[in-house]
Amino acid sequence: MSTARREFLRQALAATAGGVLSTVMPASVPRAAEAESPWRLATFRADVTPPLGHGCCGGWITPVTAVDDPLEAIGLVLLGAGPPLVLCAVDWTGLCNQAHIAWRQALARAVGTTPDRVAVHCVHQHNAPFACLDAQQLVRAAGDLPDILDVDFFHRCLDGVAQAAAAALPGARPLTHVASGQGQVDQVAGNRRVSRDESGRVLAMRGSSCRDARLRALPEGLIDPWLKTVAFYSGADKIASCHYYATHPMSYYGDGRVSSDFAGLARKRRQVDEPGCRHLYFTGCAGNVAAGKYNDGSPEMRPVLVQRVVDGIVRSEQDLQLAAIERVAWRTVELLPPVRSSFSAEALQAQIADQTAAGAVRGRAAYMLAWLRRLEQQIPIVLGALHVNGIRLLHLPGECFVEYQLRAQQLQPELFVATAAYGDNGTWYVPVKDEYPHGGYEVSVAFSDPEIDDLLTAGMEQILAPAI
Repeated sequence: MSTARREFLRQALAATAGGVLSTVMPASVPRAAEAESPWRLATFRADVTPPLGHGCCGGWITPVTAVDDPLEAIGLVLLGAGPPLVLCAVDWTGLCNQAHIAWRQALARAVGTTPDRVAVHCVHQHNAPFACLDAQQLVRAAGDLPDILDVDFFHRCLDGVAQAAAAALPGARPLTHVASGQGQVDQVAGNRRVSRDESGRVLAMRGSSCRDARLRALPEGLIDPWLKTVAFYSGADKIASCHYYATHPMSYYGDGRVSSDFAGLARKRRQVDEPGCRHLYFTGCAGNVAAGKYNDGSPEMRPVLVQRVVDGIVRSEQDLQLAAIERVAWRTVELLPPVRSSFSAEALQAQIADQTAAGAVRGRAAYMLAWLRRLEQQIPIVLGALHVNGIRLLHLPGECFVEYQLRAQQLQPELFVATAAYGDNGTWYVPVKDEYPHGGYEVSVAFSDPEIDDLLTAGMEQILAPAI
């Protein structure tokens, strides 16, 4: 076992020392309330809006020039199922490698648990930070590239989120019931990889927005049309509602105007509608899914997409059937995916240093080298699944293709499976193995070889299965 991996596991274990029991049962919770249920739930929110001038999407699109609406980190803490469990959704492009681990460690310390019991996911808006501490060191060393990340701002966000999570614990409410539902979202998601030749090779991508009439006329392609909701109750009161939908969440971007975009704005609309319930939104496996079939990228389309997602959320909550919680469990598995065989540390370092190359190409090489070095140190990716009765909340890394989400449901067809992707985004894109020969943008920026498919699928199967 490498030194880095040993240190990661040491910190995970050390985070629980001396604090778990007092954190799980704060003295401020009335004894009568404790007696109602063995489980309790707290929710938290923190502002993570970047300052003016901060880089967006890794530093290769226009940096922040204005803020149209704030970015948020929203989470819940579940108490009573062993050490605390944390689920958190962040309005950023991504959290990669040590940046993702740092968020998990900070939240673990804040609530008295271990990092493997913390799931942090990004919604993946692009006018937002794309945080990789390792890649930031590489571009800073190059001397002439824009910063990926303001590290001081990053740590201020960590402090704020950790403080919000810790402050929420005394207000944790008894958790008694759970409900799940799903509703179709009309005319938002479409597969990006529908333009192909006779052999199946991808010819053109239909992105988050598209003005090519020929591409927009092509079929919707493979998507998951269902927006899924899992709601948590204290008695009759709905106290948290988690929403899951698989599409890139951008209507337009690249203008430096920070926004939580149509997914975040839909979540905020539901929050206004139900101020007593904390609403969370998780982007599912959307690596090959975006809004370009139905979105021309005009500002006028953003509120249209917002309303369509709001309608999907409302549909998913129309027939929520409360069930008394009987079982809660958290299962994880660690993966060390195979790094892309074409990656060479020397070649990537040379690419970063090549001042004749485009900034986006050099910046992407920094993310690639960070991933290569991470795997050389054997620092794993962690997959997680929260089991609540017959519901599974599945937590996956990176920009997984939608096939993984559909496959997860097929693995447990009798259960309700809701999938969040964009966890540790060190992986970047995660195609299914059958798509690697067909090329296209997503395959070109997949940081792992096709064998990741079998590893990820086996990991999903393991953590979704009922506990013995």
